[in-house]
Amino acid sequence: MSAEAHAFSLVSPVVLLAAAVIAVPIFKKIGLGSVLGYLIAGLIIGPFGFAFFSDPEAIIHVAELGVVMYLFIIGLEMQPSHLWNLRREIFGLGSLQICLAAFGLTGVGLMFGFSWQVSFIGGAGFVLTSTAIVMQLLGDRGDISQPRGQKIVAILLFEDLLIVPLLALVAFMSPIQVVETTADRFKDIGTALVAVAGLIAAGYWLLNPLFRLLAAAKAREVMTAAALLVVLGAALLMQVSGLSMAMGAFLAGVLLSESTFRHQIEADIEPFRGILLGLFFLGVGMSLNLAVVQQNWQLIVSGVVALMLMKSLMIYIVARLTKSNHYDALDRALIMAQGGEFAFVLFAAAASAKVIDATVQSNMTAIVVLSMVLTPILSIAFKRFTVNKDEQSLDGVTVADGLSGSVLVIGFGRFGQVTSQLLLARGVDVTIIDTDINMIQSAEKFGFKIYYGDGTRLDILHASGAETAEAIVVCVDDKDATNKIVDLVQHEFPLSKLLVRAYDREHGLHLVKQNVDFIMRETFESAMRFGEAVLTELGVDERDVAEISDNIRERDRVRFETEVAADDVYAGVGMQYTQRKPRPTAPLVQPQQDAKILNDTSTTTQND
Repeated sequence: MSAEAHAFSLVSPVVLLAAAVIAVPIFKKIGLGSVLGYLIAGLIIGPFGFAFFSDPEAIIHVAELGVVMYLFIIGLEMQPSHLWNLRREIFGLGSLQICLAAFGLTGVGLMFGFSWQVSFIGGAGFVLTSTAIVMQLLGDRGDISQPRGQKIVAILLFEDLLIVPLLALVAFMSPIQVVETTADRFKDIGTALVAVAGLIAAGYWLLNPLFRLLAAAKAREVMTAAALLVVLGAALLMQVSGLSMAMGAFLAGVLLSESTFRHQIEADIEPFRGILLGLFFLGVGMSLNLAVVQQNWQLIVSGVVALMLMKSLMIYIVARLTKSNHYDALDRALIMAQGGEFAFVLFAAAASAKVIDATVQSNMTAIVVLSMVLTPILSIAFKRFTVNKDEQSLDGVTVADGLSGSVLVIGFGRFGQVTSQLLLARGVDVTIIDTDINMIQSAEKFGFKIYYGDGTRLDILHASGAETAEAIVVCVDDKDATNKIVDLVQHEFPLSKLLVRAYDREHGLHLVKQNVDFIMRETFESAMRFGEAVLTELGVDERDVAEISDNIRERDRVRFETEVAADDVYAGVGMQYTQRKPRPTAPLVQPQQDAKILNDTSTTTQND
C-alpha cells in the first residue's frame, strides 16, 4: 500500500514535466514562444482538458516562487545607483500609466453596466500587468537590458508596490466594514517600513559576510541553500509585513548586486527560477475555467477585447507623452496589455470582503487568464508583421555565434579600430564584436570582419569565444557598459587577460579596483603626444620636450597610484598608460612656462 502511494505521488510531477518537455520545444520550433507553450500545455492537462489535476490554484501558489526568484535575479542586475537612475521611470512613468489605465478600465466596466465598485475592482485588477509573462517575453527577446525594456521593468516594479494600497481600498469598500482604527493603520504602515529597513540592514551588513564564510567552507550545496534562503527569507519577510513577496526578493537582489558572489548566486538560483516559472505558466493555463467561459462567453470575450484595447491605448498614450517612439510605444502597449497574477489576489480579497460576488470573480478571473494567454500571441504577431524604422536591420550582418580567437576585441569605434590594426598586422587571431550595424557594414568594405554582438551580455561573450580567448580587449565608449563587461569577464573568464579602455581618470581608478590587467585612459596619451608636438613647433629642443613629458607622466603616475593606495585597493596592476623611461635631466628652455604646465597637471583630478 505504501509503495502504491509513493508511486501515485509521482504522477503529478511526471505529468507536469512531460507537458513542459513536449509542448515548449514544439511551440518554440514553430515560433510561438515558450510562454504560450506552457499555457496551452496547462490547459490540456488541467481540469478542463485531460483532468490530471483538479486544483490548479494550489500549483499556482507554489509556482509563484518562480516569479519571486525572477525578480531576485532582476534585482541582481540592478545596482543601487542604477535603480536610483530609474526613479523617474518607476514613480513618474509608473504612476502616470497606472492612473490613466485604471481610469480607462474602470470606464469600460461602467459601460458594461456594472456598479462603480465592481468596475473599479475589475479595472484595478486588470491594470496590474503579469510580471511573469512580460519578463519572460523580454528575456526571450533579449530586451531586459535595453532602454525600452528597462522602462517596462520600472513600471512592473511600481505595480508590485501598488497591490498593498489596493488591498487596503478593498477593505474600505467592503459592505461588511471591518473597522480599522487609525492606530491600527499606522501600525500596519510602521510594520511594513520596519520590515523594509530590516531587510536593507541585513543585506548591507550580513549577506556578504555570510557568503564569504560559506565560500570558505567550500561546500557548493550549502552556497545554493544559502542563496535560496536569502530569496525565500526576503519574500517571507515582505509577505508577513503585508507587502509583495516579489518586492522582497527584488530588494534582496539589489542588495547583493555589488557582491563578489553575485554571479555564483545567480547561477545557483537560475535552475529553480526556470522550473518554477514554467510551473507558474502551466498553473495559469490549468486555471482557465472553460465551463465559465462557455456559460458567459459573450461577456468574457467582449470583456477581454475591450479591456485589452483600453489598456493598450492608455499605455500607448503615456509612452508617446514621455517621448517614446511609435514602435516602442506600440510594443509596450501590446506586451503589457494583459492582467496579471496579482489580479487573482485582488479579486479573491474583494470576494471575501463581499465587494464582488463569486460569479463576477469567476468571470474576471477568466478574462485575466485569457488576456495572459493572448499576450504572447500578440507579441509574436507584432514582431513578425511590423518593422521598427528606428532599429537597423541585421541583413548582411553576421551575428556572433560559435566564434573563437586568441584575442576578443569588444568595440570597433575609433579606439578599437587602431588597436585591432596592430594585432591584425602581427597576424594575431582576432575576433571583433560591436553593435553599430552601419560601422560593421562600412568596416567590411575595407576588409575587416566584424560580428554583431553586445558585449554586456554573458551569452554573447560565450558565443564570441571569451572562454578560450587569451586576452579580452574592451574598447567600448561607454563607462557603464565597460564596467558591466569587466564585471562579467572577471567572474566568468578569470583566466583571460583583461585590457580595458578607461573613459577618464575617475573611471581608471574604478577599473584599478576591479584588478584588470591593463588600463589605458582614452585621451591621456594622445593629448600628451599632441602637447609634445605643440612644444616642438614652438622651437623647444626635442630632449627638453621629452624631459617635460617624462616629468608629467611620472607625476601623473605617482598621483594615480597614491589615489589608488588611499582606497587600499592597489594590487600592482598594469600601468594605466605607456610610460617612457626618464631621460637625463637638462635645463628647460622656458622654465616658467614648463613649471606652469607641471603645476596644472597636479591639479587635474577627474577628467583627462
